[in-house]
Amino acid sequence: MRRVLVVGLLLVLAGLSPARADGLSTDDQTTIQKVITAQLDAFNHDDGSRAYSFAAPGIKVMFPSVDNFMAMVREGYPPVYRSREAEFRDVVALDGGLARQQVLIVGADGTVVLALYTMERGADGIWRIAGCTLVKADEAGA
Repeated sequence: MRRVLVVGLLLVLAGLSPARADGLSTDDQTTIQKVITAQLDAFNHDDGSRAYSFAAPGIKVMFPSVDNFMAMVREGYPPVYRSREAEFRDVVALDGGLARQQVLIVGADGTVVLALYTMERGADGIWRIAGCTLVKADEAGA
């Protein structure tokens, strides 16, 4: 009986506080996923300007034009450039207004990778993509 009360109390308390993933609010998590989804959609439609708009300032310094940015993505990130599926996994808050979002991506050719997106919240409060590392899904245990 005591176990039922403890579980019940925990469920009530969980319902009173916002859901968090290592310090991120539900709104942050949702926004991060929307930004990544929108960029993937832009890549799939060859909308370079839109895809570039989701990049953090540091990425724009490294790739100062839409054409440079798109060439880098096409050559270095084919599963991201042409994704068929994206499944969001764990997200964690990092120091300095950063977060890391894991996304299991299936590329156009069927290649499965785990994309580790580094997300940056700017001074304006907007989440942008500050980097992406691809790991073969089988090496990541995904």
